[in-house]
Amino acid sequence: MSKAKITVMGSFIVDLMARAPHLPEHGETVKGSHFQIGPGGKGSNQGVAASRSGAAVTMITKIGTDPFAQIALESFRREGMDMHYVMQDECYPTGTALIMVDENTSENKIVVTIGACEHITPEEIESAREQIENSRVFLTQLETNLDAVENAVKIAHARGIKVILNPAPAPPQPLSDDLLAKVDIITPNETEASILSGVKVTDMDDAKKAARVLKAKGIGHVIITMGNKGALVLTDSMEYVIDPIKVNVVDTTGAGDAFNGGLATALAEGLDVVQAVRFANATGALSVTKLGTAPAMPYRDEIEKLLQYTHP
Repeated sequence: MSKAKITVMGSFIVDLMARAPHLPEHGETVKGSHFQIGPGGKGSNQGVAASRSGAAVTMITKIGTDPFAQIALESFRREGMDMHYVMQDECYPTGTALIMVDENTSENKIVVTIGACEHITPEEIESAREQIENSRVFLTQLETNLDAVENAVKIAHARGIKVILNPAPAPPQPLSDDLLAKVDIITPNETEASILSGVKVTDMDDAKKAARVLKAKGIGHVIITMGNKGALVLTDSMEYVIDPIKVNVVDTTGAGDAFNGGLATALAEGLDVVQAVRFANATGALSVTKLGTAPAMPYRDEIEKLLQYTHP
């Protein structure tokens, strides 16, 4: 059986991750216990998650010509992703993320410098039109320049391609209703749902209120991820809570990216939204049992094994 085709547009960022006994306070220097450098960025992470979970993935992103760019190229090649639309910029560097992880609580603090992938041009999006139009699912986030997201979503929507928008990082200003009306599925976490809807989300009841506000903007399905509280799914016909999967948490960095990559694969393969969210939930749960972001993304056999255990 041929793999379902997914196009992921988003960031590539090199992760510089350090673990320490606690996160530093203002002005404090903390001695770390572990350091690693590797591929990251929401777009890239979600592409890796989709690829490992069973999809044929094409990446649309932009990197520099600096040494960090080689990490991107080697990662995409290693994961077997189509690199035809991985563009390089001589003016801007490859993006970077400084990640601090508390080794006791697994909480993290992150500073991201977007770099080249914040400068994707309309011409570069247009060059990928045929690829977007021939995908089963188009998945994107907000870690690139917004006009690139809007242009790509417009192409996918006009052709009837299923559009998933992961509105992360949380936008500083509300997204336009025009953009949201072209989105088939939006996948905010509690913070992002609060910003987008104007409803402060602290529990599942709040999430339901926020989801209804977002649904009224013309979005097809709203999926709010709530960490250890599970995930809320709101469609035209139902409101459904997917319970979380309990695992041994090592590092929560990238869990949302794993969820979105798994969701894209499941939907591209034709699963209904509830089944797809269960698949995504398992993908996200497995990712937090390992260190790092892209390296922690699980493979299809791992996901299926966990699903058999949790949903026999």
